[in-house]
Amino acid sequence: MDASRRNLLKAASLLLVDHLALAARSTFAAEPGNASRKGDRKVIIVTCGGIRRAETFLDTGLVNIPHLYHDLLPRSVFYPHIRNAGVTSHYNTISSILTGNWQRLDDWGQSPPANPTLFEYLRKRMELSQDDAWLISSNKALTNRIGASSIREFGPRYGANVVFPKQLLINAVIQAASQGHPEHSADRAAMQHELEAILQHADNYEGLGWSVSGDESMLDLRMQASMHQAIEELVRTNAPVTGDEFTFLISEEVMRRFAPSLLAITFSDVEVAHFGSYSMHLAGIRTMDRLVYELWNLVEELPAYRGRTTLFVLPEFGRDFDGSNTNGFFNHRSSDDSTSLTWMMCLGEAARAADVIERPVEHIDLCPTIAAMFGIKGLDLPGKPLPALSA
Repeated sequence: MDASRRNLLKAASLLLVDHLALAARSTFAAEPGNASRKGDRKVIIVTCGGIRRAETFLDTGLVNIPHLYHDLLPRSVFYPHIRNAGVTSHYNTISSILTGNWQRLDDWGQSPPANPTLFEYLRKRMELSQDDAWLISSNKALTNRIGASSIREFGPRYGANVVFPKQLLINAVIQAASQGHPEHSADRAAMQHELEAILQHADNYEGLGWSVSGDESMLDLRMQASMHQAIEELVRTNAPVTGDEFTFLISEEVMRRFAPSLLAITFSDVEVAHFGSYSMHLAGIRTMDRLVYELWNLVEELPAYRGRTTLFVLPEFGRDFDGSNTNGFFNHRSSDDSTSLTWMMCLGEAARAADVIERPVEHIDLCPTIAAMFGIKGLDLPGKPLPALSA
């Protein structure tokens, strides 16, 4: 990604997380819980849409994952055979991973998970605040109801912060650009002027309806200049930006600001495959590969994460095989191994020794594994703790 565009997204991520932090403080100020268990172990789950083994961990795909293969695989516990035995849609799959039960729900997130999520187990059993549980997603289908289940003793009170960064950015820019204008009348030049005006008032972002306080929430002159330059470059080139890149930058800022105990991140640039572009699908895989590597470097950089973090990386499912009646890589509808059989990588504290585990495992094994890492016992779940990981 061009440096100026990344600077813009970085600046936007700072503003958006400031907004989220203020909202969380306002909404949950009276909520009981331990908001600062920063010495405890951390777990990050990264799912990355539908990716076939043929484009990743087979000889034909290694060129697309240089960081995963060369930099991270040698220090990981690697599971080359992890099966999605449920519904291979995004919402159902992430719900299954987070609850440890195969879910059959509305594919677009209109219904909450049918079983408690990891977020809820951790927050109730460990008395964690909402700032300790986050899901940050490039996929809009995951952001409606996945933060908490419908189970009476859990539910929203013990749910996670669920963030769709692209929608936040779109809403912010539309609102800023439309101040004082008829609908659909704002142009890019006007947007640049109005966003610059917003940045000149770091104590009151009126155009976005935000008000932040505290020294760490204030934009310094260098940040203002960086965002100004990036906006100019965007106006000049009319260049697109990647949603996964923005999701990563929001995740980075959340890690720096809150250091949550459980963070789930979903990347979905690879889902451009639904539009039939194989080259853009491969570009999404390469972006994921780079961002996961950057995420691991961030884990090793931040004191709150270094030495106490376990990172799981896995596709949600594969994609249909070439020649199928569902247009091959376009979709993920079949029950064939090309769609249901993928891989998973585990790095960090629980992966004490590098290993390759040939024994088949399942997506629903993650929930009891992660629960055990946090000392949560007695959950009645069908999955089994993953082999070769220390609890």
